[in-house]
Amino acid sequence: MELIELTKALCALPGPSGFEAPVCSFLAEYVRPFSDEVRVDPLGTLLAVRRCGRPGAKTLLLDAHMDEIGLIVTAVEEGFLRFSGLGGIDPRTLPALEVRVLCPEGPVYGVVDTMPPHVLKAEDMDKVFELKDLRIDVGMTQEEAERRIPVGTPVVFAAGCAEMGEGLLCGKSLDDRSCAAILTKAYEDLTGKDLNLNLCLMISTQEEVGGRGAVTGSWNAVPDYAIVSDVTFARSTDGKQVITELGRGAAIGVGPNMNPALTKELVRYAEENGIAHQIEVCPGRSGTNAEEIQLTRTGVSTALVSLPLRYMHTPSEVVSLEDMESVRKLVAGFAAWMEG
Repeated sequence: MELIELTKALCALPGPSGFEAPVCSFLAEYVRPFSDEVRVDPLGTLLAVRRCGRPGAKTLLLDAHMDEIGLIVTAVEEGFLRFSGLGGIDPRTLPALEVRVLCPEGPVYGVVDTMPPHVLKAEDMDKVFELKDLRIDVGMTQEEAERRIPVGTPVVFAAGCAEMGEGLLCGKSLDDRSCAAILTKAYEDLTGKDLNLNLCLMISTQEEVGGRGAVTGSWNAVPDYAIVSDVTFARSTDGKQVITELGRGAAIGVGPNMNPALTKELVRYAEENGIAHQIEVCPGRSGTNAEEIQLTRTGVSTALVSLPLRYMHTPSEVVSLEDMESVRKLVAGFAAWMEG
């Protein structure tokens, strides 16, 4: 399966924070043929291991997270669903949004309610609704909704993932299914390579609600080194600060959340091998699983290789296929080059 096909397949799966099982099951079966061991920890984090066979070899961990932002049903009122957010939901993006309610009997289509402009007062036209003011319309009576949609049912955006313009992908959950696909393909690319390190692919859960899967997964993996891949902010027309740019390659993080020696080697490898890259300055927290992995056990030498993305935490996130290939080439090549 090509990288673009794998990304589309992952984005099509529902998997909000705490409910990632469909994504985990898909990836576990995908990596099993080229792994020595595949296991899932109690939080649902996937760990695929390939051993190099060298006595005393160190372990390189590759991490991306599988969960997406979403909603969770908190009550049913007159057939409409009240909800809260799973992860960083922006209420501005929700009115009139199409959603999939992940009911026990199967997904149900719904739409977040909104008032047409014809009946709004002038002072309400520019008002941003809060989550508590919104409901999901599933076209059911109170009785049917109570029967089919229990409180605690997760909800995801109904959008898919499609190619856009010249070399771009647009859709839901590219944060961070795009990077999950990239690292999975990088891990697959290393099949049969004579590595100096044991390799552990970790596709972790619950990053959007606090990096919990990275905590348990990295403790389980016992890595010596780690490369974390997540999306980062790419400049758009309304951006007042340039963070990274679409089409300029992998974004290598520099800051206290990253090991300076490992980061320096990554930059050098990218430069010497002509891999498109850019530097992302992270002066404090990176907002990624690198924060949790760096502090695992007695500490892990951690680097961050991010993918520029526009419109983060919306149903219409945008990434560059060229950037995805740059991240893939950098991670796979660097892992094969490392001496341990």
